[in-house]
Amino acid sequence: MSKEKSDSNVDLDIIHGLASGDNLAIMKLYKLYFPPIAKMVINNQGSKEEAQDIFQETVMVLYDRVTNSNFELQSKLQTFLYAVSKRLWLKQLTRGESKYHKDQIDNHEDYLAAEEAVENHEIVEANLLHMEEALVGLGEPCKTILYDFYIKNRSMADICEKFGYTNTDNAKTQKYKCLQRLKKLFFKK
Repeated sequence: MSKEKSDSNVDLDIIHGLASGDNLAIMKLYKLYFPPIAKMVINNQGSKEEAQDIFQETVMVLYDRVTNSNFELQSKLQTFLYAVSKRLWLKQLTRGESKYHKDQIDNHEDYLAAEEAVENHEIVEANLLHMEEALVGLGEPCKTILYDFYIKNRSMADICEKFGYTNTDNAKTQKYKCLQRLKKLFFKK
């Protein structure tokens, strides 16, 4: 079984456990997903106590989503939790709170901010997946040209040499055509 499939099964077990009130699921959630959240908070002017509070609020958001709606995880659970925690922590920082303030996630503004972060995260994940599909459909040499230029930050001269174009203008023209094809594939939905 692949690690990704295994992670997916663990995520589903935790979500189903939360929905049914299983304490073991909550313990597993904390054991697996609290450390990266704590690191994010501590690295961004927070304390371990503040990290615990932010994670608790994040778990409350997840619990609310799991028990009050037909929640379907669109990404890894860790990604979902990190996005919500980051949004809650940034909100707390922008309020200028240097220490934990006893506002609960029940505060309507915080709840809406967390919901917005979750929705934005789901949109970004869907767009990334769609872009990946469009890139696969693009084929060669376009896929490699765009990857080399935008991801590997290679110069047009390097790309020109790699693909045997006579000059950089020809490589630029090909890159432009590839971008146009990618846009057509991406926005074809």
